[in-house]
Parts: sequence; structure tokens; C-alpha cells
Amino acid sequence: MKFYEMKKLLLMSALLLSAVSLNAQTSPAYEEAPNPVATNPALWSKVKNAQVSWGSTDIRYKKEEPAPIQGIQKSISLTAWKGEKVSAQLVVWTPEVLEDLTVIVSDLTSGNSQISKDRIRTGFVRYVMTDELNKDGQGACGYRNSADFDSTLVADPIDHLTPAITLPAQTSQGSWLSIRIPQEASAGRYTGTITVKANGQVLSELKLNVQVKNRTLPAPTEWAFHLDLWQNPYAVARYHQVEPFSQAHFDLMRPLMKLYADAGGKVITTSIMHKPWNGQTYDPFESMVTWLKKADGSWYFDYTVFDKWVEFMMSVGVKKEIACYSMVPWRLSFQYLDQASNSFKFLEAKPGEAAYEEFWMTMLKSFAAHLKEKGWFDITHIAMDERPMKDMLETLKVIRKADKDFKVSLAGTYHEELVGELDDYCITIAEKFPAETIRARREAGKVTTYYTCCTEPRPNTFTFSEPAEAEWLGWHSAKENLDGYLRWALNSWVKNPLQDSRFTAWAAGDTYLIYPDARTSIRMERLTEGAQAFEKVRILRQEFEQKGNRSALKSIDKVLQLFDEMKLGEIPAAEAVNKAKKVINQF
Repeated sequence: MKFYEMKKLLLMSALLLSAVSLNAQTSPAYEEAPNPVATNPALWSKVKNAQVSWGSTDIRYKKEEPAPIQGIQKSISLTAWKGEKVSAQLVVWTPEVLEDLTVIVSDLTSGNSQISKDRIRTGFVRYVMTDELNKDGQGACGYRNSADFDSTLVADPIDHLTPAITLPAQTSQGSWLSIRIPQEASAGRYTGTITVKANGQVLSELKLNVQVKNRTLPAPTEWAFHLDLWQNPYAVARYHQVEPFSQAHFDLMRPLMKLYADAGGKVITTSIMHKPWNGQTYDPFESMVTWLKKADGSWYFDYTVFDKWVEFMMSVGVKKEIACYSMVPWRLSFQYLDQASNSFKFLEAKPGEAAYEEFWMTMLKSFAAHLKEKGWFDITHIAMDERPMKDMLETLKVIRKADKDFKVSLAGTYHEELVGELDDYCITIAEKFPAETIRARREAGKVTTYYTCCTEPRPNTFTFSEPAEAEWLGWHSAKENLDGYLRWALNSWVKNPLQDSRFTAWAAGDTYLIYPDARTSIRMERLTEGAQAFEKVRILRQEFEQKGNRSALKSIDKVLQLFDEMKLGEIPAAEAVNKAKKVINQF
């Protein structure tokens, strides 16, 4: 093969053989899916004119029903640390059409101190199709036909890009406010006004009060909370029809991945082989490393795409760990470019087989050298998920033989035999690490976390899950003395993620937490608040332990006992979270 032909194939492989447009496509105007639930006029008969009230961030307000608010709330009070982001939701419901509905915020003032309105983001809470748990109510795993499940519109995407909307008659509409308190803000009680307008006039003015405590939350990049939400750059390229890893692609991803970084995201998801999860998502993960077997039988590896992706994610603020999937993919078939035949070929081999060891040993030695040259070796983990222990042990032999200092991570089942081998070990919420194991791993500088997936009916982050369940997850990490939380999909979008969150497998919303064009979601906002809660608990515990304040420590430990997954039936997530916030914010 001539050199230029080989380079052409390498480029094609690195860019995933994609025949898509080189320029980002402008996103169309936001159009929600039609509501499958008919409006019941009887529910609106007592609503004589448009209503505006503060609502609750614990509620997904139904589009077709009046908001279930008994007494109009014109004022709301929040409590925050300096550096913390807090949220509120207002809701409008109207029996008649409202044109140009807008939400306008003022600065927040406290005496001579001020928090600029630029620190307050508003966004209309939009509606997306969702479904439900499996019929037995015990989980949401398995392939599914939408016709077999009840499907409804549910409030979840937060649209900060649309400044005004037209609200049809007999419709409810939420608007989400996120207030990011500056770290340099003065402590005090801040007050501002939220003005809601429509039809060219003021519908209502709401008061927003924020009590800023004399405590400071570090920047998200400094949080100890280890948040690992798997990113899928290929979904962004497909949705926007741009060349993968082109400048247009990175420009689209920057604000999107900033949502992850601002939630305290610590891990960069990379794919070092073709389809590590056997293409389970709508947009499969291709290899960020090009594997080329040359005509003379030697190997050549190209890390161009891998490097560009890692450097990009680091520039966004995600720098702690690089997770490389996977030496044990869900289908034990490994693609490479064969120069002799000028085609892609596959090696079928299992951990423990000579062919498997030979195949990976060559790559891992090359990879280790490359990582060391880039200065990334110490933060890179060869990553696997939900793989049998036998395969893990055989794979570990190959890794250690290639370079004994390689770090390894696993999201899967707890095995005592793996505790000492894994630098980042994540198990299901149903399993428990022994307390001594957590302590020993932390002292050794190792990461110990938990995850939820389609298995758990609750707590979870489906588009129909109770909003507080997403925040509950961070509190649970604090209760279990773990380092953080993992969820397998940040943005593995379905075909039309803004309209329909359902997928051919698992419950709606299982595959993504954020939406195109860097639209956040109720779930993502509450998940971020859970990460903040973990940090606040950690900081307070450290202070009270140093001061010997046993009473305060006892109060914290007592309220954390609410975050037991076995008690969610009797203590709903919202109840546990709101009680815990009161306790933590009193300090």
C-alpha cells in the first residue's frame, strides 16, 4: 500500500468513515412532540385568568393540567453558600392564549452588596415524550416496544435559548431559575424581583430572596465528589451533522461538556477500540485509536483523535481521570485495519487466550509510551464495566505484563479479589463496600463509588423519575462514605432527543441527562445539587471533627440515615432531601 493510501485509510478510520457535512447545522426552532393526553376542560373551569406562582423544583408540572398550587406564592426564600448554585421554579397556567411569555430577572441586592442578574439563568421547562417502568414496577431493563408502555409528555429539558414562547390556552408552563452565587459575595439576605410578562403587559412580579451563608463552596474542579458520567461525542456529531472531531464539532461540544464540568465531572470517557459496548446506543462509540496491522505484520497505532478529545475535555475542566474502554468489550471482537488486504478485519479472542494477549500487549506498550510522552499516564485507567471476574483477572495479567503501573477501573460487581487491583472501583447501589475497605482504599488514594442503571426503579434519573431522586444520589454517597457516583450516559442521545426520550431498550431518559445545544435538564440540575450537598457535608464534617463538635456531627449522621435506598418507599426522595438541606444549612 502506498503511503498516501495508508494515511487516507487512517484518516477515514479516525474520522469514523463518516460522510457528514463539514459545517454545523443551525438547530431548528424548538418544537415539542404533540401531547398524547387530551386536555380535560373540567379541570380548567375554575381558572378564570392567567396565574403565576412560585412552584417547587420537586415537581414536574403537567402541561395539560392547572398547576396543583392551592395558594399563590409570590415570594420564595432560598439558602446558599458562596460559590453554590441553587434553583427555583416558577409556574404559569392559563385558560387563554398568552403571547410572548417572558421571564425577566433583576439584580439581587443586600444593602450595598449585589449579585448581578447575569448570575441568574432562566429557562422554560420544555416537554419530552417519556414512558414508564417495566410492568412489574421492579426496574426498567430490557428491550421495549413503545406501544407496550404508557407514553406521556413530561417536563424535563430546560430551554435557556428561547427568550419568549406562546402559551396555548389551558396550558401550564414552568420556568427554571439557576442562581450561581459568586464565591466573593458578601454574606447576607439578598432580594430581587422576577417579572413575568405576556401579551405586552406584566402578569406578575415575584420576589426572590436568597440567604447567603458565610461559608464557601470550592469551584467544581476542586470538589472531592467523583462524578463519572460517560460522554458520547459521536451523538453530537450525528445530531448536528458535523465531521467528528472537527472544529465545528468541538465548538458544539464545548458548552455541552461544560455542563458536565460544572457538575463536578472528573472522568473523560474514551474508546480505544471499535464499539466497546457492541453498539448498544443509537450512536455507537467508534475507536479513538486507529489500529493498523502493516503488511510486514508489525503494528502501527494512531492516537490523533484520542489526543484531540482528551485535550478538549481538559480544556473544559475535566482533568482528573481518563477512562479507556475496553479490553473486555461486550462482544469479544476487535477491529483493526489490515494493510495487506486494504480492509478492516476482526480478531475474535478471549481473555486468557494467547491471541488476546499478543493483540493487546503490543497496543498497551505503545499506548503506555504515548501516555507518558503526553504526561497523562498517571491519570489514565484501562476501564471495564460489568465484566465477569474470571475475565477481569485474565485481563489484569496482560495489563500488568505490559506495564505494571497501569491504573485500572471497573464498574461492576463487588469481588474481594479485585479490591487491591482496581484504582477506581464502582459497584451497584444494591451492593456495599465494607467500611474498612473504603477507608483503606481512600488512604491508598483509590476511588470508591457506586452506580445506578436500568435495574433500579428508584432512585433513578429516567425522564419520569421524581426530580429529587437525582439529588438524592449525592446525599447517598455521603451517607455510605463513598467518593462519588457513576451513571453510564451523559449524552448518548436517541434519534430525536428534544422530542422523545424513549429508546428501543431501557426506560426513557436512561441514555442521556443533557440535551442538544447545551440545554440542561431538571435531572441534571438536581444531580448537580446532590454533588454540592456531598461537598457541603464533607466540608462540615472535616471542620466539626477538627473542632470536636460531636453534636453537629451527630446531627449530620442522623439526617444522612434518610438516604437508604431500602427506605425510599416510606421516605420519598423529596422528603429526605428537604429535611437534609434544612439540617446542613443551619450550620
